[in-house]
Amino acid sequence: MRITLSFVPAVIAAALLASCESNNYSGQQTLMETSKQELALAVQERDRLLALVKEISADLDHIKNMDDSMALTFSHPGGADSVRSHILKDIEVMKHTMVKRRERLAATEQELANSTLNNAELKEIVNALRKQIDSQMAKIETLKQQLLSANLHIAALADEVDSLNTEVVNVTNELDTAKLRSERLENRLNLCYYIVAPKSRLKQLNIIETGFLRNTKLMKGHFDNDTFETGDKRLLRSLPLGSRKARILSNHPEASYVLTAEGDSALLTINNPEQFWSLSNYLVVQID
Repeated sequence: MRITLSFVPAVIAAALLASCESNNYSGQQTLMETSKQELALAVQERDRLLALVKEISADLDHIKNMDDSMALTFSHPGGADSVRSHILKDIEVMKHTMVKRRERLAATEQELANSTLNNAELKEIVNALRKQIDSQMAKIETLKQQLLSANLHIAALADEVDSLNTEVVNVTNELDTAKLRSERLENRLNLCYYIVAPKSRLKQLNIIETGFLRNTKLMKGHFDNDTFETGDKRLLRSLPLGSRKARILSNHPEASYVLTAEGDSALLTINNPEQFWSLSNYLVVQID
């Protein structure tokens, strides 16, 4: 996106010098024919054109610097808003300057047209300078359009980034919500209920039923969970029973647990939690 800038053709400066030398050379021949006032006017016209050539050359350097700054800004867009704003203001200043240059050149051209001197070389220089100014104005306008286009593109990218950030936040929130629901569901699925109590207490709570000459058995149907302690199947690995005499009334695979006596209390050790709770989520232990 670099714009190649050409400096004022060397022929312009050469032509001015040639004009000066030509004036000096032909001065002896035309001195008798040209008044001092006309000669002074020609010198002034020449000097104004020389000054204008220098100014336009400096303008070219300035435009090239703006072009370089824009290239650097586009290659490193982060944090370059102030640079782009400065370049845009600089472009407006340069446009105003070039308009003034064009007005001065038009005034000089009019003076040459009204002059009694028929200096074709100076008129060629004026035409060359006009083309150079027009070229610079076109380059300045191109720089401005590129900068404005880049600003719009950067703004669009910023909006897109904001939209993506919002989308990421929304997706993250949805994932967090789904994860929380999954964790809650997993925790519910791993809930277990246990009670360690004497026979009379278990009967009172309608957990077991007994009768004369009948074996103790668990009641059928759903139990009242409020009468049980709750635990996590994944974490409950051992349970002190508080009595040496303990019977497990609920249905659990025998290979999944071990009952051992420690002092005055028995200890239930669950070796395989997944297998232990595979038949029931309720553990009922009778102690006497």
